[in-house]
Amino acid sequence: MTQQPEQPEQPAPAITYADAGVDTAAGDRAVALMKDAVASTMTPAVVGGVGGFAGLVDVSALRDYRRPLLATSTDGVGTKVAIAQALDIHDTIGQDLVGMVVDDIVVVGARPLLMTDYIACGHVVPERIADIVRGIAQACAAIGTPLLGGETAEHPGLMAPDEYDVAGAATGVVEADRMLGAEKVRAGDVLVALGSSGLHSNGYSLVRRVIEHAGWGLEREVPEFGRTLGQELLEPTRLYTRVCLAMLETLSSPAAPAPVHALSHITGGGLAANVARVLPAGLIADVDRSSWTVPPVFTTVRELGSVPWEDLEGTLNMGVGMVAVVDPGVVDAVLRVAEGSNIPAWVLGEVHEAGKYEARGRVVAGTKGVDGGAVDIHGTYTA
Repeated sequence: MTQQPEQPEQPAPAITYADAGVDTAAGDRAVALMKDAVASTMTPAVVGGVGGFAGLVDVSALRDYRRPLLATSTDGVGTKVAIAQALDIHDTIGQDLVGMVVDDIVVVGARPLLMTDYIACGHVVPERIADIVRGIAQACAAIGTPLLGGETAEHPGLMAPDEYDVAGAATGVVEADRMLGAEKVRAGDVLVALGSSGLHSNGYSLVRRVIEHAGWGLEREVPEFGRTLGQELLEPTRLYTRVCLAMLETLSSPAAPAPVHALSHITGGGLAANVARVLPAGLIADVDRSSWTVPPVFTTVRELGSVPWEDLEGTLNMGVGMVAVVDPGVVDAVLRVAEGSNIPAWVLGEVHEAGKYEARGRVVAGTKGVDGGAVDIHGTYTA
């Protein structure tokens, strides 16, 4: 019997990073496309350029502070990205990110020093990633904040090819004795509302569920909006950084206490919950629902989903994007600063001693883990 020679084992096929679903060339192309937009955000304080392992900013000016405090915040834009993906429009979601992140540090009176971003996606499409970053960069440039660094991560198998999510972080600085917060608020202070540009970036899980239940498509023309449903839902978050800093600079002086005592960014949880966070225990603010007209997008969501008013105002901003708690003597000046920034503003309510105040509506307190003051939201919305 003749013995057959052994067949040599066939070498296993080589597996490359691209076979695993990661395209490093596409990543490099995305960086090339976004490079100019990121460079446009650089300020004289930035050291080096785009592409380093870490971004650097010169903080020598902090030597002039008596006691500088660094403020930091991180956030994303939630399920609003699903609207951007469905419409294949990706150059506006970046402003939402900047608004959600930077305006959270401005509320303590901090001036932003830098921002960074992070994008996770199933597959890098260079033009799409560049659009997202371009939107972030344009918003950063609008508020004078350098986009100092970022990362794009490709996660094949974890995310679908067209899926992505965005997040960011920002750092700012404030003089310790100029920091805003509940400890500066007192009875008699006035609440001044700064209008939102729409839904901003909170409550989209509710909104998306409502429109799905109603069977509305994003391309549907809505007369009340004067545009399509998708265009309304994708309206970028209004940026408040410049107007808030302008209030602090215009109304403050080294010789007198700052008349702007607190700021509240109206994000997740709605108006009353976020205002309650910046009030001290023992004080209550009354918020009159009839003091402003609720934009049509909010009433449309309510009507389409039969959403109770209480649930709606505990989820969405209802047309108020930022609230300033100020000394009554500067209310007119605050309104003028807002008007100069083309932001609608109005008197929303007043702060009272809780023991001397009789509530007239729904009282909200103890939100976001803060043991502080309370808000009495009362009256009827004007739609």
